[in-house]
Amino acid sequence: MPRRRRLDTGTPWVELRTTAADWRAADPALLVTMLGQLHLIRAFEESVLDLAAQGLVHGPAHSSIGQEGGAVGSIVTLRSSDAVNGSHRGHHQFLAKAIAHVSDGGLALDALVTADLRALLQRTLAEILGLAEGFSGGRGGSMHLQWLEAGALGTNAIVGGGAPLATGNAWAQKHAGTTDVSINYFGDGASQIGSVLESMNLAATWRLPVMYFIENNLYAVSTHASEASADPRFSIRAQGFSIPAWRVDGMDPLAVHLATQEALARMRAGEGPAVIEAEVYRFFHQNGPYPGSAFGYRTKQEETEWRSRDPLEKTARELTALGVASPAEIEGVREQAVSAMADVVSALIEDDPDSAGRSRIRPALWPDPAHVDRGIRGDESELARLVAAEPAVHAGEWREVKFVDAVAETMNRRMSEDPRIIVLGEDVHRLNGGTNGATKGLAKAFGPDRIIGTPISENGFFGLAGGIALDGRFRPVVEFMYPDFMWVAADQVFNQVGKARHMFGDNNRVPLVLRTKVAMGSGYGSQHLMDPAGIFATSVGWRIVAASSAADYVGLMNAALALDDPVLVIEHVDLYGTADRVPEGDLDYVIPPRSAAIRRAGEEVTVLTYLSMVGHSLEAVNQTGIDAEVIDLRWLDRASLDWDTVGESIRKTNNVLIVEQGSQGPSYGAWLSDEIQRRFFDWLDQPVQRVTGGEASPSISKVLERAAIARTEEVVRGLERVRTEWGGR
Repeated sequence: MPRRRRLDTGTPWVELRTTAADWRAADPALLVTMLGQLHLIRAFEESVLDLAAQGLVHGPAHSSIGQEGGAVGSIVTLRSSDAVNGSHRGHHQFLAKAIAHVSDGGLALDALVTADLRALLQRTLAEILGLAEGFSGGRGGSMHLQWLEAGALGTNAIVGGGAPLATGNAWAQKHAGTTDVSINYFGDGASQIGSVLESMNLAATWRLPVMYFIENNLYAVSTHASEASADPRFSIRAQGFSIPAWRVDGMDPLAVHLATQEALARMRAGEGPAVIEAEVYRFFHQNGPYPGSAFGYRTKQEETEWRSRDPLEKTARELTALGVASPAEIEGVREQAVSAMADVVSALIEDDPDSAGRSRIRPALWPDPAHVDRGIRGDESELARLVAAEPAVHAGEWREVKFVDAVAETMNRRMSEDPRIIVLGEDVHRLNGGTNGATKGLAKAFGPDRIIGTPISENGFFGLAGGIALDGRFRPVVEFMYPDFMWVAADQVFNQVGKARHMFGDNNRVPLVLRTKVAMGSGYGSQHLMDPAGIFATSVGWRIVAASSAADYVGLMNAALALDDPVLVIEHVDLYGTADRVPEGDLDYVIPPRSAAIRRAGEEVTVLTYLSMVGHSLEAVNQTGIDAEVIDLRWLDRASLDWDTVGESIRKTNNVLIVEQGSQGPSYGAWLSDEIQRRFFDWLDQPVQRVTGGEASPSISKVLERAAIARTEEVVRGLERVRTEWGGR
């Protein structure tokens, strides 16, 4: 028989419940403040549900009524410089943090609502209603509440989506030398989400001051927690990552507070993350003013039992028993909160003159529709202090270099000049420069705090980098070993980082660079070598650069690292080993947006291309004798593309051929051809022609891979097709 030994993680996992002695020992001022916050949040949420019932809340109204105890108990003593982010059901989390900030941590029973506090309530409700005076100008609404001044990083409509961002914020807090902490709030459903578990692993491995706060309200929309997990005590997840965890009664704000204080002591001391699971209950359905029993997935008996544990009533009973507040004083708190919300509502809502008995939002409060696209990205003013230069006209000395060495040298130069820059990615700190040598020498020069090798968890570490960028004190550069891995991290890449600036009303800067390489022709198959340009070009918020030479790479990467927007930097393995050159000197010049380069002037057709296909296009032109104008786009996104140069060429040649290497489905040229035909239709003698790979992603087979991608031969055929079509007209 084999010998067996029971294993133990050695990591604490405790259940915490308060006693009468805990309530007696609590600071009366703390208890009063918790009661005041609970009533303010409850009155606020009741107003939201009332407005939703009148059809005045556009979109969902995810009420937190019943769950207030978890947010108030955990946030009430946080500093303004501590940070929180939360879920789609996050009004209580946001309000608890904002109220603590505005009230400087304390509330008075007899003067609950100050002018500043009333303004906070009004501005929050305005945001939920989509109005201009909201914190994000109405763009965030109910599910995306942000107030950076108060440490409210932004609630999140994607289940589990905020965990990597909070983890990144905690990384920034730690490496900025503070004792501040971050708390990420999510529900029972997110406890099964990969990004949450990846974040826990990163936080534990790097000992980051972040708490994962699980509001276990037992239900997704209608699916019970026991149907989603074999063990619905979701704090057990912490055991797998050696993170201490507490399980508490979330209907008892003091129990939550005591568990949080224990966790905060650990986090502020540099001992790493914590998990708290609070058992709570939403009194209403997933969305709107009706109970869950109205939809058949909960019983009225269950709802009645949980309502008897209402955190407001629990706190009131304890304060009355302790003599801290009389029943009349407690009723006065309720009246003040309700009265304040009535005033707030009346400031935003009026009788509808066109419909008797109905109300409407005051028309003057809506945002200006002309601002719909403002704030998608910055104004590029950060480039104004830098020297723009065109390598093609450099008159000085040149230095021979391999393309991939220019990548590493550029990063070395920028990291030497800017201590905010950090690099994250799989193996970037090993192998003398990662898997391709693109980070050669950086680990030795800058050490493990700035060249950070990550676990294989793209969604987690990219989202962490997003949180670091949004914090603003650091400038992360993330390497995805292959572009296809962006699909693993798609939520953080597109829903979070790409949308953050616009979604939150341009409150944030997002200084982040994502490096990756096209690997077509390397034999790595369908899941490792795509061209990501087309996907990013059709995704909001991203800038895109693609260099065809080492000298261009220097200027483009310098610009990318100066911009306060997320920038995708695409490289190509075909270029890495090529002998190239860069201007002799310190390599500080930039190639700003809207700087396409004409690689060959011509009169018959405009060839638009990028990366290694610039060289293939020039070869093809030489072989055909067609007088083509070859334009290296360099900047590929809508806002940064050089439409002036492209348009001038099209008006001259009247024919366009877009050349790219990858497959047709995620093609960059599909988007670009549509844009060109909309902008320059009157100057086109024929439809825009395209050279692409095949429909399918390239296969492993050398023969099938070659058949699936475009190179010089395919460009030759494309040029001849343009000439045939043009000649036929």
